[in-house]
Amino acid sequence: MTGPRSGPVTGEPVQRRRVIVRGTVQGVGFRPYLYTRALTMGLAGHVTNTAEGVVAEVEGAPAAVALFCEGIAADAPPMAVLESVEHSEVPAAGDTGFTIVPSRTGGPSRTLVPPDVATCADCLAELADPEDRRHRHPFITCTNCGPRFTIVTALPYDRAHTTMARFPLCADCAREYTDPTDRRFHAQPVSCHRCGPRLHLLTADPEAGRPPRRVSDVDAVDRARELLADGAILAVKGIGGYHLACDATDDRTVTELRRRKARGDKPFAVMARDIDDIAPLVHVGAEERDLLTGSVRPIVLLRRRRHTAAGPGRPTPSDSVAPGSPDLGVMLAYTPLHHLLLGLPGDPVGPRLLVMTSGNVAGEPIVTDDAEALDRLAHLADAWLTHDRPIHVPCDDSVVRVCDGELLTVRRSRGYAPRPIELPLPVPSVLAAGGDLKNTLCLAEGRRAWLSAHIGDMDDLSTQHAFERAGQQLETITGVRPDILAADRHPGYRSGRLVRRTAGERHVVRVQHHHAHIASAMAEHGLDGSRRVIGVAFDGTGYGDDGAVWGGEFLLADYDGYQRFAHLAYVPLPGGDAAVRRPYRMALAHLRAAGIGWALDLPCVAACPPDELTLLGRQLERNLNCVPTSSMGRLFDAVASLAGVRHRIEYEAQAAVEFEAAALGADGREGGGYGFALRSPAPESEGPLIADPAPLLTAVVQDVRRGTAPEAVAARFHEAVAALVHRTCVLARERYGLDTVALTGGVFANTRLSTACARILGGHGFTVLRHHRVPPNDGGLALGQVMVAARSHTAQDCHDRVGAARRNTVTD
Repeated sequence: MTGPRSGPVTGEPVQRRRVIVRGTVQGVGFRPYLYTRALTMGLAGHVTNTAEGVVAEVEGAPAAVALFCEGIAADAPPMAVLESVEHSEVPAAGDTGFTIVPSRTGGPSRTLVPPDVATCADCLAELADPEDRRHRHPFITCTNCGPRFTIVTALPYDRAHTTMARFPLCADCAREYTDPTDRRFHAQPVSCHRCGPRLHLLTADPEAGRPPRRVSDVDAVDRARELLADGAILAVKGIGGYHLACDATDDRTVTELRRRKARGDKPFAVMARDIDDIAPLVHVGAEERDLLTGSVRPIVLLRRRRHTAAGPGRPTPSDSVAPGSPDLGVMLAYTPLHHLLLGLPGDPVGPRLLVMTSGNVAGEPIVTDDAEALDRLAHLADAWLTHDRPIHVPCDDSVVRVCDGELLTVRRSRGYAPRPIELPLPVPSVLAAGGDLKNTLCLAEGRRAWLSAHIGDMDDLSTQHAFERAGQQLETITGVRPDILAADRHPGYRSGRLVRRTAGERHVVRVQHHHAHIASAMAEHGLDGSRRVIGVAFDGTGYGDDGAVWGGEFLLADYDGYQRFAHLAYVPLPGGDAAVRRPYRMALAHLRAAGIGWALDLPCVAACPPDELTLLGRQLERNLNCVPTSSMGRLFDAVASLAGVRHRIEYEAQAAVEFEAAALGADGREGGGYGFALRSPAPESEGPLIADPAPLLTAVVQDVRRGTAPEAVAARFHEAVAALVHRTCVLARERYGLDTVALTGGVFANTRLSTACARILGGHGFTVLRHHRVPPNDGGLALGQVMVAARSHTAQDCHDRVGAARRNTVTD
C-alpha cells in the first residue's frame, strides 16, 4: 500500500484515494456533490461518470481525505441511492485543484438510472416568480427533479445521452451548468425559454381530413386552460407519454371521454394542484399525504367520503369519474406543465380537478410519439398540448394505496422504475417475461432485479412491440445480457411465445403462475428460500399443472418447487371469457356445482336472459367448453352476482371491486355464518385438500331470500374467505411445521380481505408476508419467475456437472 507522501511545498503528508460509488448516482447531482465536498475540505483531484458508477480521486491531508471518504453516504443528495462506496489508496499525483472531467464510456454498464422525479419546491418557486428568467417555463428542472429514466438513451448519464441532446444550452444555462455553486450544476435536462424545449398547442380542424392547426406557442398553456374550461378533451404530452385530460367536474365532458375511449365504467384518475382540493372528497391519512406530496407522486387510491362536504369554491368531481368504486384515484401535479395547466397563483380561474388518463385506446400501450399521437388519438382528443422533447421510454403513472399503514403497490411504473429490487440471493443473468395481463418484464443479475415500467395487456400487437422494446431498453441501461429466459407455463401466452421466439440457444424456463407469485413475495421480503412458506395465491386465472385454470391455491413453496396443499373446489368455467365478462354465468355454474336450483328469485338467475339460461344449462350438462377452475377471483364474481351487486363487467375485476365496496359499507353488525367445507379429495387420499364453497353458497342463497342487504352478504363472504385462509394455514402448520404465510395474487389488492387475513393469521402466531414495493397482481409475476428460473438453472447446472464427473470417472 502506498503511504502518505509529502506535499511539494509545505512538506506536510499527502494522501490520494480512489473512490468508486455504485448505485443510483448519475442524474442525481452526485458529481457536483463530490466536487463541492472536495473543495470545502481543501482537497484536489477529479470526479467523473463511468459505466461503473461515479469515480473520484481525492488528494490532500490524510485526515481530510479520510473524512471525505467516510461521509459520502451520510451526506448524499436526496435522489441518490447508494449501493456501495469503495475507496483505495493510489499514488499521489500532485494535483492543485478539483475538477469534473468528461464522462468515460466503455465497459459494461453497472450504474443505475434514476426514476423520473416530481418538480421540486425550488423550481416551483421560480416557475411562479415573475422576476425569474424561468417564470412559467414548462420544462423547468434542476439537479433535484425532473425527467431521468424516460429521456436516457445510453450511459453514462450525460446530456449527449439523453433526448435533451438536440437542445444546445444557451449562454445563461451553460453558465449555470458549469457553476459549482449553482443548483443546476451539471443538471443534464436544464433548459429555459430561450434554449428549449418548446410547447405547442394544436387544435383539431373541424373539416375532416385537415391537419390540426397550431396555436401561438406563447399562448399555448393559456389557450389550453380555456379549452379545458369550455369542455374540451386535450391530449397532453407528459414525461412518459400522453395523457387525455378534461375538467373532472364537468359531467358531460367526462361522460364523452368515457364514450370515446370505450372505457365502460372503469374509474378515471384525477389530478389536483394541492391536497386542499381533494381533502373534502377522500380520506387522507399521514401515509397517503406523504405519497401524494413526495418525489414520486403516484396515483394514490383513496377511500371516498360517504358524504362529500366540498363547500363553496371547492371542486367536486363528476359521478362519472369513478362510478361504483369505493376509491378515488388521485395524484398531485408532478411536472411544471401540470402546475401551469391547473393554474399558478394569480392566474385566471380554470379547472382545479382534471381527469388524467393514459393517452391510448383501451388495450393499447400509452402513446409517446408525436406523429402517433396525432393519428391514434385523433378520435379521442379535441386538441394536443405537445412539445418537441422526445420521450425515449414509455412510462405510465404508478398506482398505489395504503393498507394497514403500509404501501401497497398496484402498478409499479413512473417514479419507481427502473430502481432495482435487491435480491436475497445472487442470480445468473435472467430475463423474465411476466404474464399476459398487466405485463411487466424483469431483468436480473447478481443481487439486482430491474422491473420494467408497466407495459400492459399483451392482446394488442402494439403492446407486444412495446414489450420487445422494453426488454432491449433494460439491457441498454443495465449492461446485462440474459443467458436464461423465463416465462409462464401457459402455452398460449403471447409473452412466452415472444421470449421463446428470440431465445436462440438460450435456456427457457417455464414457471408455474402461482409459484411465481409466491416467489415474488418471498424475494421482496428477502427470503433466501432455505425454508418453505405457505403460499396463499388467489387470483383470476393461472395455468395449472393439470391443465385446469387455477386461482384459489395454497402451495407449500420455496424457489425450488412447490406442493399443492389445498385449493378451491373445481367448477366449470362456462364459455371461458364469457363467464369472466358475465359474472352471472359463474354464479350459475357455482350454484349447479353446489346442487342449488336456478330459481328466478335469485338475482343471478334473473339477470341471465332466458335463451342463454337454457343454453347454459345444456352446456354445463354436457361439459362443452367448460374448463375446470379453482379461481378465487371467479368465486368473488359469482357471489357478487348472487348477491345482486354486479352481473356484467366492463373492466377487469369490476364485480370484485364493487363487492369489496359493498363489504366496506356494512354496518359492522353483519356477524358470521358463512363457511367452506374443507375435505380430502377421497378417503385415505394424499392429494391436496379441497375447499368446497357449497355450504357458503347455500347460506348466501338463504340470506338473499331473507332480503339481507348486499353489504352484509359481502362482509360475511370476506370474513369467510379469511377464515378459510386461517384454517388451511393452521392445518399446514400442524402437518409441516411451517409458520410463514405469503399472501399474493391479484385478489389481495382487496384491502378488506388482506387486512382480515393478516389480522387473524398474525393473531395466531404466523409471520405474514404481504406485497409492498412489488404488486401482488401479475405486475409482480416476473420477479418471482426470475427467482424460480435462477434456482432451476442452478440445479440443472449442478446436475450437468455431476453427470459430467460421473462420465469422466467411467472414462478414466
